[in-house]
Amino acid sequence: MNGVSILKVAELAGVSTATVSRALAGKPSVSAATRARVEEAAQSLGYVVSATASGLASGRTRSVGIMMPFLNRWFFTSVMSGAHRVLTDAGYDVTLYHCEPNRLDDIHGTENDRRARLFQESLLRRRVDALLLVTLSLTATERDRLRALGKPVVAIDRPQPGIPTFAVDNLTVARSAVTHLLDLGHRDIAYVGGVIPYDLDFQVPVLRRAGYDAAMAEAGIPVRPHRAHDGDFTSAGGFDAAMRVLTEGTTRPTAIFVASDEMAYGVLSAAAALGLRVPEDLSVIGVDGHPTGDVLGLTTIDQHPAEQGATGARALLGELEPDAEHPPAQTQLPFELIVRRSTAPLQPSR
Repeated sequence: MNGVSILKVAELAGVSTATVSRALAGKPSVSAATRARVEEAAQSLGYVVSATASGLASGRTRSVGIMMPFLNRWFFTSVMSGAHRVLTDAGYDVTLYHCEPNRLDDIHGTENDRRARLFQESLLRRRVDALLLVTLSLTATERDRLRALGKPVVAIDRPQPGIPTFAVDNLTVARSAVTHLLDLGHRDIAYVGGVIPYDLDFQVPVLRRAGYDAAMAEAGIPVRPHRAHDGDFTSAGGFDAAMRVLTEGTTRPTAIFVASDEMAYGVLSAAAALGLRVPEDLSVIGVDGHPTGDVLGLTTIDQHPAEQGATGARALLGELEPDAEHPPAQTQLPFELIVRRSTAPLQPSR
């Protein structure tokens, strides 16, 4: 509080310290004129309400927790930045929880120790008023522990029983990307993504592969096993997968659907290393809307991750502050095809 006490504010406003507390806490028992006078006095003195004291009095911390399985991937940090902007603008602090991914062996009873401590101890300290889950799959035990907190919870991307969820339809996203390539005349379309699911919290690879398979099936085109490779959702993984896709077999695909923009950058590098021209020799489309894609001319499906975070945050604010005016949230979030120079009609010679 920079050395300014509540007593100084009370003296300047000509009211009691109790009235200052009620006015700055937004209590209804203070007249508009008195509230304005107190707020003006507090602002002129540089007085800031102690979050600890306010929390003790109201039972609220004015802090929202964001739980994510990955901290080093662009999509997740973009979602977090969108949520952070909305929450801080509304006067809330943000607490970040790294919720380490549940691997497939966890379903057989092996529990991640750090993740278990998060649900058993950290969240029980009640340091936050609400929680935003970003692409998390919860076990039944974890869901029960969240319900026991009695706090608003909203999920992004991964549906959870009994929890409001806001998500892009990843299967439709993938189908739309492949349809774009089909509409350009391509029929030999490879896939770079996550072929084998290894992590319960990251189901995007499964859904995008399903969308690829569905679009190819609808076009009557069989998917050959050597046309699909795991790129680990990293640029380096995309490069390695593309090198396999583009060098295996006697023919080369004319297009590649890449399940993330970051992997697509690796695919573009692999094409260049092999002397292939994009899009003359190879069309490439990604997913996500990564900002570097504009510089590289990457055609993509933009799923607006920052807005996903903002939408989830607005939904939480609606539960925390029912009287506040916040835009209504949608369960199904929008996506957009952004056509750039990395895709083109199939060349007659191909």
